[in-house]
Parts: sequence; C-alpha cells; structure tokens
Amino acid sequence: MNFEGLDPGLAEYAPAMHSALDPVLDAHLNPSLLQNVELDPEGVALEALPVQESVHIMEGVYSELHSVVAEVGVPVSVSHFDLHEEMLWVGSHGGHATSFFGPALERYSSFQVNGSDDIRQIQSLENGILFLTKNNLKYMARGGLIIFDYLLDENEDMHSLLLTDSSTLLVGGLQNHILEIDLNTVQETQKYAVETPGVTIMRQTNRFFFCGHTSGKVSLRDLRTFKVEHEFDAFSGSLSDFDVHGNLLAACGFSSRLTGLACDRFLKVYDLRMMRAITPLQVHVDPAFLRFIPTYTSRLAIISQSGQCQFCEPTGLANPADIFHVNPVGPLLMTFDVSASKQALAFGDSEGCVHLWTDSPEPSFNPYSRETEFALPCLVDSLPPLDWSQDLLPLSLIPVPLTTDTLLSDWPAANSAPAPRRAPPVDAEILRTMKKVGFIGYAPNPRTRLRNQIPYRLKESDSEFDSFSQVTESPVGREEEPHLHMVSKKYRKVTIKYSKLGLEDFDFKHYNKTLFAGLEPHIPNAYCNCMIQVLYFLEPVRCLIQNHLCQKEFCLACELGFLFHMLDLSRGDPCQGNNFLRAFRTIPEASALGLILADSDEASGKGNLARLIQRWNRFILTQLHQDMQELEIPQAYRGAGGSSFCSSGDSVIGQLFSCEMENCSLCRCGSETVRASSTLLFTLSYPDDKTGKNYDFAQVLKRSICLDQNTQAWCDTCEKYQPTIQTRNIRHLPDILVINCEVNSSKEADFWRMQAEVAFKMAVKKHGGEISKNKEFALADWKELGSPEGVLVCPSIEELKNVWLPFSIRMKMTKNKGLDVCNWTDGDEMQWGPARAEEEHGVCVYDLMATVVHILDSRTGGSLVAHIKVGETYHQRKEGVTHQQWYLFNDFLIEPIDKHEAVQFDMNWKVPAILYYVKRNLNSRYNLNIKNPIEASVLLAEASLARKQRKTHTTFIPLMLNEMPQIGDLVGLDAEFVTLNEEEAELRSDGTKSTIKPSQMSVARITCVRGQGPNEGIPFIDDYISTQEQVVDYLTQYSGIKPGDLDAKISSKHLTTLKSTYLKLRFLIDIGVKFVGHGLQKDFRVINLMVPKDQVLDTVYLFHMPRKRMISLRFLAWYFLDLKIQGETHDSIEDARTALQLYRKYLELSKNGTEPESFHKVLKGLYEKGRKMDWKVPEPEGQTSPKNAAVFSSVLAL
Repeated sequence: MNFEGLDPGLAEYAPAMHSALDPVLDAHLNPSLLQNVELDPEGVALEALPVQESVHIMEGVYSELHSVVAEVGVPVSVSHFDLHEEMLWVGSHGGHATSFFGPALERYSSFQVNGSDDIRQIQSLENGILFLTKNNLKYMARGGLIIFDYLLDENEDMHSLLLTDSSTLLVGGLQNHILEIDLNTVQETQKYAVETPGVTIMRQTNRFFFCGHTSGKVSLRDLRTFKVEHEFDAFSGSLSDFDVHGNLLAACGFSSRLTGLACDRFLKVYDLRMMRAITPLQVHVDPAFLRFIPTYTSRLAIISQSGQCQFCEPTGLANPADIFHVNPVGPLLMTFDVSASKQALAFGDSEGCVHLWTDSPEPSFNPYSRETEFALPCLVDSLPPLDWSQDLLPLSLIPVPLTTDTLLSDWPAANSAPAPRRAPPVDAEILRTMKKVGFIGYAPNPRTRLRNQIPYRLKESDSEFDSFSQVTESPVGREEEPHLHMVSKKYRKVTIKYSKLGLEDFDFKHYNKTLFAGLEPHIPNAYCNCMIQVLYFLEPVRCLIQNHLCQKEFCLACELGFLFHMLDLSRGDPCQGNNFLRAFRTIPEASALGLILADSDEASGKGNLARLIQRWNRFILTQLHQDMQELEIPQAYRGAGGSSFCSSGDSVIGQLFSCEMENCSLCRCGSETVRASSTLLFTLSYPDDKTGKNYDFAQVLKRSICLDQNTQAWCDTCEKYQPTIQTRNIRHLPDILVINCEVNSSKEADFWRMQAEVAFKMAVKKHGGEISKNKEFALADWKELGSPEGVLVCPSIEELKNVWLPFSIRMKMTKNKGLDVCNWTDGDEMQWGPARAEEEHGVCVYDLMATVVHILDSRTGGSLVAHIKVGETYHQRKEGVTHQQWYLFNDFLIEPIDKHEAVQFDMNWKVPAILYYVKRNLNSRYNLNIKNPIEASVLLAEASLARKQRKTHTTFIPLMLNEMPQIGDLVGLDAEFVTLNEEEAELRSDGTKSTIKPSQMSVARITCVRGQGPNEGIPFIDDYISTQEQVVDYLTQYSGIKPGDLDAKISSKHLTTLKSTYLKLRFLIDIGVKFVGHGLQKDFRVINLMVPKDQVLDTVYLFHMPRKRMISLRFLAWYFLDLKIQGETHDSIEDARTALQLYRKYLELSKNGTEPESFHKVLKGLYEKGRKMDWKVPEPEGQTSPKNAAVFSSVLAL
C-alpha cells in the first residue's frame, strides 16, 4: 500500500507511548480525534469512540454501526475478520495487534507482535493467529501467548501470505521467490522461483493460485507444481488490489501517465473460462481496494483511500447512486476487509481508528462461529485496608498461620547447596552435521527429542536405549541424505488398497510373479504369516501336518493342515489364515504368553515384533508336538487313521525338532544331580565381550547349546538352596535345528554388527585383490567357470558386507559327551568332498533353510519377513522344474533373491529373529506321501450342538450311502455371514470413502443342495455355525440369521462347529463336484476354502456382460424364472435352489454353451430391462411377470 500521503511524523511514535496520554495534546495528533473524549488529568487510555444510540441500521443496506480506536495516531496497516470466532483483528504500523469482540467491538486482547516493523497480513487459524511482518512470521494465541516465532532471512521483504490447507502456508514478497512453510514442523519445505518478482497479493480457488505483482501483472499458477499456467497484464503501472469469484477476476491499480502513476478508474475484469479480458468496468471513485461480496448477486465493493465506497456488478454499469461515504478520522483509509458472512465490512484509517459497517443491527461475522473464551475475573477476598503509616497497626490483622515449629521453607544449609542436573550429551548426529563459524557451531535439528525436554533418569543403567529400534528415514532418498537409512522397498510393510469392488481389482500379481501363494496381512494377529510360510516349506512338516486329523474343535495342527492344503492348490493367488488364526485366538496358552495382539497395538506397531515372533515360534512347535502325540483314532471322522510317518507313541514333530539334553547340577558340597530333558529350539547366548574379539557363529552356537552358568539351586544333600554350577550337554542332534536369535537390545545388535565388520575385514584379507566390486565377469572367466577344472567364484564386496551367519554348519558328537561345532563353507566341501562330511559317526552337516527378520520402519511400526530356501519338490509341483532358490516372503509379496541377501543383516533396519537349519538329505529320511484323511463318512448324519433342536425343525435330509456325490456332480451352495468387526474407513477431501480395513466376517450358515437325481433341490447340508467370538452385527436383513440362532443353549437350528462343516466342504472339493451358486467367490473366501476354478459355476458371471454391472440373484430370478425371492430376509436354501435353476436356464438359453451369440442377445435384453426397471423387482401388485413383457417375448423367440 502506498503511504506517501501520510504525515511523516506519524512514524516517530513508539507503541509504548500510546498506552496513556498526557493532558497536553501532542502537536502530531489530529485534534479532531479527541472529540467527545474527556482526558483525566492523571492520564487515561482511550478505549473507544462510542456510536450514538440513535443510529438506525436499515436492513440490507450497509451503514456504519461502530467506530473504535485501535491505537491513537498509529495508522492501521491490516484488518482481518476471524474465521473461527466473532472477532475482528487489527494490526498497526507500529507492530501492535488488537482484537475486538462482536459487533460492539469490545476490546478482547492487545499485544505487541513486532517492535519495529509493521504488520502486513493477518490470518486466523483454529488455535491461534498468524502475523506476517517484513521478515518474520509469528503464530500467537488469541490471548497473546507465542506459539512459534519463525524468523525469515534478513534480506526478505514479505508482503503476503496464503493458507493453502490447514498446515501449509505460502509467503511472498518483493523477492523473486515464494516460500512454502509447514506449520506442523515450522520449517521451510519448498522454495518456488517467481519469474516476475514482487508478489504482494495472493488468492486461491479450486483451479489456480493467483499472484498479484507490483508490476501490474496477475499470474495464474498450477495448484500442484506452482508453474505459471496463464498471465494477465492488467495495469501498466502497478497493481493495487484484485479479487476472484467464480469465473471472474477483477483488478484495480495504477496506470503510467506522463506525470507519473495515476489511479485508473477502469477495473479490469477477466473471464477465467476463456482466459481473456472482458469489457472493463468504469467506476466513479479512485479504486484502492475491491472485494466480491456475493449475496444475492456477485456484486463488487470498490473502495477509495478517501473513504468513498461504490457497489456495482462486475459485468454491468456503475451507478453513481450506489456510492456511500466512510467518515475516517484520518485523511486516508489504509485497509479494508469483508467478513465471511458478508454482513460486515471493516475499514481502518491512518489515525488508528476502525470503522465497522453492517447491513443489519445484529450482524454475525461468520455463519458458524465457535464460542469465545474470556479471561476469568480476579477473585480476591475482601480484606480490611491497612494503613502502613500507623506505627501501632496490629500485624495480627494479616492472616498468617502461627506456629512455633520450623517452617518447611527453612532448609538447612547442607540441603540447600545447588546441585544442577548434569547436561545430557550432545546428539552424535548434531556433532556430525555441525558447521563451525568461529567458535559457534550450527547444525540442523534431528528432532529426536521433544522440544525443551530431556529424559530424566535416576540411574545411569536406565540410559540403555535400543538405538536400533528407531530408524530415521530420508523423505527424499539415500542419494540426498546418505546418512539416513532407507528401508528397501520390497522389505517395507505391504498393505491392500481396497476399492468399491473390495479385492477384485487389486493387482496381487504386481507383488508376486511366482506360482507360490502369499498370505494376506489384514487379519488380526497375522504377524505370524512369515513363520507359517517357513513351516510350509519344510517338506516333512508339510506332509505330516496334512496327514493329521483329530476330534478337537480348535486344533492348530488340523487348521494348519487345511491352510497348507490351500497353499498347495493356489497358483500364485494369496490365501488367508482366517480359520487357523481363529483357532489360535481360542487357545488359553497363547493369550497367557501375550501372543494375542489387540488391533490397536498391531496397527500402531507397539508390540516388539522380534520378541513376539520368537515366543510364537516356541509356542507353535510345542503346541504341534502336543497335538501330534494324541494317537487316539477319531471316531467322528472314520478312516482318519494314524500318521504315515510313524506308529509309535512319540510325536514326529519331536523326531524332527526335539533335541535330548543332559542337565548336570554340581553343588559346592560335591553332590551332582543329572536330569534328562528335551528342547525343541535353542536361544543364542552372546559373550559379554566389548574388546572386538572375533567369534565364529559356530562358537556362539556351541556356547548356547552347551550352556554353563552359576545359579542358586536346591541341593538335596545340603537341604537348602546353594550356589551350583549348571552345565548342559547334548545327547542327540535334531533333524531341524531351530534358533531364536534374541537380538532384543542394542547390546546384542552391536555384537552382530561388530562381528559382521570383523568377518568382512577377514574375508577381504583372505581373498586379497581377487574380490570384485560387482558380479560382472570377463568372457574368459565365464569359460573357466564352466570348465570342470573351474575354481571357486570370488564373492563381491557387496556380498560380504553385513554377513556373519554361515550357510552351513558342521556338528559332531564326541566320545566324552562333548559337541564340536564349526562353520562349513563351500571350500571345505570341495576339500573334503561331499561324502567325507558324514563319514564319521555322529557327524551332521546342517544347511541354512530360512531366516526370519524384523524390519525396523518408523513409519509403519515395523514388520516381519522371511527368507526361505525353497526346495526342489516345491518347484517340481508348482513350476515343473527341479532346482532350489531363495525367496523373500513379505505377506503377499514374494520375490526371488540372491542367497547372500538371506544372511546380510544391516542392524539399522534388518534384525535377525529366527534361524532354521536342516540336515542334509532330510527328505530322504521320511515318508513324504500325503493320504487325505477326510472320508465320505463326514457327510453322514451327525448330532446337533443345539439343545432345543428337534426333528420337526430339520431343514435338510443327509445323504444316503447310495447318494454319495461323484466327480462332476452339481451341488447348489449358498452361505450366510455375520460381522465380527466393522470396517474401518475414512473420508477423503473429495468426499469419496477409502477403506482402511475391511469388516471381518464369519460364516454363520452353509447350505448345500442336491443338483441332480430324484431329490434334486433338496438340501443335504444346512448347518448353522456355532461361534465363540462376539458378533457385532447379525445382518438379519441379508442373512436371515437372528440373535440366538448361533447359541447352543437356546438355538433351535442344526448347530455344528466350523471344523465339522469345513470337512464336509473339503470332501466335496476333493471328490471333484461342481458348485453352483451366486457370488461364490466371496463365500469361499470367508469360509477360507481354495476351490479350483473349473469346479465353480457362478451365476453372477454366467449372466454378466463385460464392463457392465453385476446383477443380483433376486432380479435374475424374477426375470428368467418368474420367481420373487428374498422378500424380507435372505434364505440360503432358497438362494441355492434358485442358483441351480438359473444354471439350468443358462444351459437352455445358450444350448449348453454352443450358441454364444444368441445368448449375448438374451443378455442385452436383460440389461435393457434392468435399466428400465432401475434394477428393482416390482411389488406383487405392480407390474406383471417379465415373461409378458415385450423384451422377454423377443428373448423367448430366440
């Protein structure tokens, strides 16, 4: 704004002088300012200039309501109506801010923002007010407390700011750039270059940023890239003000004349649709400010500095009758603003007065303002006044407690010595990035601690901090900030993006290009997905588990076998562990061990996943061992038989994983106690050595297996607890060696890091100059490698980094019950030969099969992934090739990797948790045949769990022996579900809904209907599934399930367990029947079944045209079968029968699929009728059957 017309003496006044005035009036002040104001001889501050009570406000016409003095004699530089509360903010040229409450303009707060510079713009936020001065941005509470004070560069000259969203701010000025500032971090995030310097006004619409320049131009910039899209050359001199509304942009300014700059009385108006100027608007005042005030029309308010205000339409003609006058106390109007409700106008003049004009007697500044908080009045008890000049005044009038004891504040001198807290050490990251200028150091704030806070620890031992548990990440990448560790993309936590179609349009093939099946992560407690994959790719375990079947309702071995069967059938599609995790949640031991995570803890990553998966590893091996020891042949499942592995009472899990141990306890009295035990896994125990000594992994493993420790134990000889020496020796080596790494603190992580560094140096020294920087070889090298006399390939430097773990280890039992462990390399293999490794008795060579690692990612809370060496048998079944390959399994992301990646652990983000070593030629030691334990007897009649179920309530007839289904038979299927957990969704800024986590469904009813024979259409399965989990919504309108139907105490339905019905469906799938239904894909997904595609006949796809909507079963039944189903609720028997009839109709119309063109015409008629009916089935009294309609008659004529 141009202030050349102001009295130069106004700038000499400091803000501190304006709080009180002497009776003698200063010569710089305008005498007219003090009209109707009485001055107390002792000095009284001017509060306001009251409006006469006789002022009448005409409804709909703007008139002056109040005038008030903000700061006497100091020009008002900016005014702003608060967007959240009924307040008006005013800033002065002296850097002082004042706020007024309500239309009466009652003073609310007043405080100094800047000591020297004027306030150039004000912006209200929810929690405070932003003030922009020349080179300072200050955020203050409405009461005056500073929230933050952001100092810009000294050379900056800022004039305008624009709030683009709730946390992002653009600041511009006379320089050739615009700054983007993040209000959350109070940091500059972007600097946009401006071709035309001098941005003094900024506006925003849903299409562009608008920047007004001092040169008279207005540039339109892209909202995302801030690039110039268009530019209007509005005025030849300078730009005064502009505003945007709808598709119009109006601007006022100065034009160049021979005598200098002159105020242009033509407003430039531009059409933003065609990006061109329309007819200029001639006004009768010298425009300095303008605003659109859209109420009934898009009218403009044009204000001159002398106080004239004119209203006119931007595309019409200005009428001199629409001019009114503001009576400023000073000679010039300095600022103008319009309230959000368009009911109030605020003017500030050069003498510090603010004028409020409104169009109603009781205006509101905002359509919806929140309540303003006021300071509580000071409540002081009324005490009698005391005259201190009186010598005889009794001091007892002062209410002070009388006591003869020592006061609490009388500390002894010994206890009053100052003992300041020792300053915490400076962050190593600050020291590393610090730049010194003289004796002062400057460094960016790493923001690892809260502002002005340090952790308070009573003991030095408490200062242990898991530094590796928090990974700082670069927002840009490793190239720009190499000191920050970035988690590799394939190791990051993967999430499923849900759409309107759920998972149907999610591209799982993008994450998994193999034929192996991943596991979906959105199920509660799915953190164990990686360990399920490890167990699955152990061939003996896979075969053993799938041969197991027992009577227990919640048996983890049975559910794991069902899940393994799904993984076998899948051809790259992900599977779900719903039923397995449901059984897992019901086991009391799992809850007692803390293995059941709440949804909130799992989503936020609060749990220590490394410790959790190691406890889960021990739990699952123990649980499977117990389940496999039950050799009682189940009566409910005849023909289940025993395991094909063994017939003895020992568990095959025990044969695979168990290791016999001998524990010796030696008391200091000399008595020795020996006990035999067994363990399924080992936990690494690390040496307490900080000298950097080299330890082989084999040494640490031997130390962990043959553990020696001193503990307090009971001695029978001494008959009391005594210090004893506990030693543990091994009697028998397991076939699968399972190791928990126990890297749970920075101490263990530093040990792994240090040993990897030592191993790297030794490897470089060993190979000398032969190590290549990459894996590229010359042609001669490849020829040499291909020859029989070829030498070992030298590893690259990248392959040797962060490696301490060997791919193979050799273990040997000695004659004195000792154990020898050593790392076994490819060089040893070539030197001794493959046969020499196991020539001697008790020698075993173990190969690394899997590593489970904890990925530390501060953004997502971390995750668990597995590196697995997939054997030949799996590749043979899936891909028809025989080879071995390492893969990364990250939930549904599966990717082949180099074998060195499986043993490389960068402890900053990739921490080892579990190791699996297997004996060589393990598969040859076990019978790997799988005999399906599920037989036809599961389909025979069974008792209901419901106590009140009677034969009169039976809704199905079980199959007889002569009705057992054969391969290719049709079975009508329908399932109903209930909701266990509601979906979690959020609304985007554009109003669309984004699903974060889908609703968790549970199957409640399964119905199977005979598809052929004399009893076609009669159900042979109609099971209601009992559930122990809490049901959130029974979905009665869509499922027909009512509260109590699933409760065994009060239900009258045929109630069974999920496992019982699951076995029936598994038998039907294995026998090769074809399921007919509507929307079977979702049904099988919730039931947790993998069905081959050639066994599914889904009517939702049979009667579907590409790129068209899916049609409901109800509409198809009405259109083709003249049936009206699903009236009030759904019935699964009715739906299954209808699906069977529709399939018969499909065969009839398509001539068994031989005439696709004629059937395509039928579908066209179906979709045409559906659009006419809006896909709604008419009521019984309404329209007649579609068979009588013209469309259907043409279909039948085909």
